[in-house]
Amino acid sequence: MNLRRIGPASLTRLLGAWRGEGGGPAYRRMADSLRLLILDGRLPLDVVLPGERELASALEVSRTTVTAALACLRDEGFLERRQGAGARTRLPAGPGERGQASLIAGSEAEGLIDMASAAPPAGEGVHQAYAAALQALPAHLPHHGYAALGLPVLREVIAQRYARRGLPTRADQIMVTNGAQHAFALMLRLMTGPGDRVVIDHPTYPHAIDAIQRASCRPAPVGLPGEGWDVEGVAATLRQSGPRLAYFIADFHNPTGRWMTPDTRAAIVAAAARARTTLIFDETLIDLGLEGESRPYGFDEPEEGLVRLGSMGKTFWGGMRLGWIRADVQTIQALAARRASLDLGTPLLEQLAAAHLLADDAAAIARRRELLRARRDHLAAAVGQAFPDWRFEIPEGGLVLWAELPAAVSTALAATSDRFGVRLAAGPRFGVDGAFERFLRLPFTHDPEVLSDAVARLAQTYSRLRPGMAPARAGTVGALI
Repeated sequence: MNLRRIGPASLTRLLGAWRGEGGGPAYRRMADSLRLLILDGRLPLDVVLPGERELASALEVSRTTVTAALACLRDEGFLERRQGAGARTRLPAGPGERGQASLIAGSEAEGLIDMASAAPPAGEGVHQAYAAALQALPAHLPHHGYAALGLPVLREVIAQRYARRGLPTRADQIMVTNGAQHAFALMLRLMTGPGDRVVIDHPTYPHAIDAIQRASCRPAPVGLPGEGWDVEGVAATLRQSGPRLAYFIADFHNPTGRWMTPDTRAAIVAAAARARTTLIFDETLIDLGLEGESRPYGFDEPEEGLVRLGSMGKTFWGGMRLGWIRADVQTIQALAARRASLDLGTPLLEQLAAAHLLADDAAAIARRRELLRARRDHLAAAVGQAFPDWRFEIPEGGLVLWAELPAAVSTALAATSDRFGVRLAAGPRFGVDGAFERFLRLPFTHDPEVLSDAVARLAQTYSRLRPGMAPARAGTVGALI
């Protein structure tokens, strides 16, 4: 059995300032910090920890301290020791349930505020784009209407978009799909087989995990550290797991909002190349940087082995159901051959509308960012006032806040919240093995007044889980902003 291991340097980085400012024995504080890493999913399950001697050396503590901390975690059921295999992480009651429900509600009760999906309404210009598409459609009606790779005009527009960001791209490197999720499913079908591992950052987009599991593959999570990505952890997992694919959300990560630096991207690309693993960067949110202009690509691209997924959904409108894959020509051709067993192409009207929108999108995207930035700040202020014991970083981009709660009540909040008229997605939905029970994703895609109302309703729900705490008043939450 090929067990995954974490090196002492990576574990030390994850532990951070584990000694803290509080009292108590050092072994207890170390055990508490390790337990929290396991519960939050930053230290995945079934990972073998470093030996006691090397961990003591890395942490600059006595071996006795490490031994006592690990013994404490074994007694509590968070570690399992097998002869000759080292201490392996686990949960006392086994992996929890992450659920399989879609983040997009199938139907919405009247008055219910949907804070589970992070999907903004249609941006400006969408209606006009469809009108222009209808005018262009007659020229395509004599044709049979199927295009496995997509309309040439749209593939060329998408290629030019990459070129404007500093990544020279040809139209034959583009395949148009029915959204980024469809694109990822196509890549799974092409590259993986039952039982294969797929490396992911952790937490991540829930429907990506769903797609991996439904392809009979196994997600291999690498926890996100306090900031950035754990490059050494990624490299070790790629080396130890032998995965066929690795999937990362590098641009305004969902759900944390982080942005991966060019140096980190280059290091992960190099590690994937050494492991002969195809690397996927999901760029669904790349246009939604809320603190400035779009960042150009900042490192040399390999000719093969790196695939990029794009989408119209977050930037313009999810109702278009249109995305794309950028890859080397051989991969695109192989995808086209596999695609026929799933579908025969993307609807032409949507492709014509997308070509119209993408041809000149700078002004529309700038206004979209301005609107989302105001909504982000509004939600952050409302949450900060209503829940002073919740912690979150203001994201540089994306569509959500990732809030850390003081207690593991995320699932309970989500299960109870609909009684107060708000729909939530619990933290474990964004991970595997029951992780992130202390986290909650809160989108800022609604109008400010709706966000204030949602926070007030959430405060009522939260107060029911904390006896003796008075619920926040709706007027108070709204008046701050």
